[in-house]
Amino acid sequence: MTIEHHDLVHEFPQLRDRIHELKISNNHFRRLFDEYHELTNDIENMEAEITAVTTQTEEEAKMRRVNLKDELYKMLVA
Repeated sequence: MTIEHHDLVHEFPQLRDRIHELKISNNHFRRLFDEYHELTNDIENMEAEITAVTTQTEEEAKMRRVNLKDELYKMLVA
């Protein structure tokens, strides 16, 4: 099974500079950014079956990641 990478730069390549800018200047964005990337790493480990979890746990983590990505995107385009 191929694992897709969901880091923000892959998700929003056109916003690379804005991501960098907010990581440096906005503590709230940086905290959410770090949380998003930690969660993405956890999900990739679940998908690769490195971390054994129930399907429900994996789906809940994916929904949390979607919510974080939505919040980060709103900050990026504001």
